[in-house]
Amino acid sequence: MFDTGPLSHFAINNWLGPLKAVVGGRRALIPDVVVDELRAGAARHHSITAVLNAPWIEHYELRGREEITAFGRFSELLVRKERNRGEAGVLALASTVGGVAVVDDRAARKAAESHKIKTRPTLALLCDAIRQGLLTPMLVGELADDLLASEYHLPFGPGGFVTWATENGLIH
Repeated sequence: MFDTGPLSHFAINNWLGPLKAVVGGRRALIPDVVVDELRAGAARHHSITAVLNAPWIEHYELRGREEITAFGRFSELLVRKERNRGEAGVLALASTVGGVAVVDDRAARKAAESHKIKTRPTLALLCDAIRQGLLTPMLVGELADDLLASEYHLPFGPGGFVTWATENGLIH
């Protein structure tokens, strides 16, 4: 399950191909609240439309009682004004249908941990893909630099991915 932020920034920077490779044969689900956020983002950045049209990303409507209840619970924890609705939807989906929630927001990861939901930050997915031989450190470094240029928050500056990932034992 993917949150809006990573998908938007990968699309804005034309990096959906490597993300598709990382997903591989697994299901990539996005709840309806993420679809709504992506549609709003596509009005500002037309390239985000690629996420909405990607055949490997499944749209999932939160509609069952358990899903709606979970969304309400996570909304209470995370949503401020209109922010973090996507994170609440991703955690609701992960808590009801299982799977891994791909969220980068610290508050969302903390909420997931307290509810025993598996999460994986975007950078960890990319490092996994490097270790599996799907992506190279140089490619992910370029991708990370593009994400930074589009104001995506990462724990290092431009050109710093390989050093960061190596120092943190995430790649060899």
